[in-house]
Amino acid sequence: MTAPNTAAPVSAQQQEQPLLRLVGMGKNFGPVRALQNVDLDIPAGQVTAILGDNGAGKTTLIKCISGIWQPDHGHVIWQGRNVTLHTPKDATDLGIATVYQDLALCDNLDIVQNMFLGRELTRRYQLDEINMELSAKQTMKDLAVMSVRSIRQPVGSLSGGQRQAVAVAKAVMREAKLVIMDEPTAALGVSQTRVVLNLIRQLASQGIAAIVISHNLNDVMSVADRLAVLYLGRLAAVGPKSDFDAQVVVDLMTTGTSRRLAEQASPGND
Repeated sequence: MTAPNTAAPVSAQQQEQPLLRLVGMGKNFGPVRALQNVDLDIPAGQVTAILGDNGAGKTTLIKCISGIWQPDHGHVIWQGRNVTLHTPKDATDLGIATVYQDLALCDNLDIVQNMFLGRELTRRYQLDEINMELSAKQTMKDLAVMSVRSIRQPVGSLSGGQRQAVAVAKAVMREAKLVIMDEPTAALGVSQTRVVLNLIRQLASQGIAAIVISHNLNDVMSVADRLAVLYLGRLAAVGPKSDFDAQVVVDLMTTGTSRRLAEQASPGND
């Protein structure tokens, strides 16, 4: 494997490949096999939902992708290149951004300050407030986030859906090619959930891939292009959303198999 490298151009052949490919991914914690030989492709510009019961391996998988943990087995292939993600910074440098449930926002700062935290623009040794504000406004507009009263509104005063929007906008501003969202609609009301789901679709419309980790099947079915179901660390099934219905997903999450899915895939049911 080679270290992450963002300098080399992407060839036409690489553009035809998935943005991210996991090959034989495995991760152990002592005797516990958290991930077992997972093969998964994440296409660019599509929403891939990763589903599974508690302990299925969802968190382990995204932490391996985001550079928090290194897999014990397998390869991570990014835009056609083998990469080793030693740290979260390695993932961020490639264009992989992870938005966890806590969102990592500072409630006492406004939206602009949060979006530029740690990478503030300066001009003549002073903060370039004007260009930071213009850039933040444009990013929020591109993501169709219209519910925020002011770009200078303190993040602590925002709703749950608006806070998710700020966290995702922050990732997009850093030129993320893949945004991973961990339970983005958990504990949100109906209107706030709608804001977040629209935001996810907006990412895909801009060619940005999204991985969504969620227990909410209704949300997943309304926003995902592809589903990947984990069961006890194994990939039970993966494919276009049209291959699944809610009952098939529940079967896969709880038993690792689905007779209905097998029947649909059999030659006699074309």
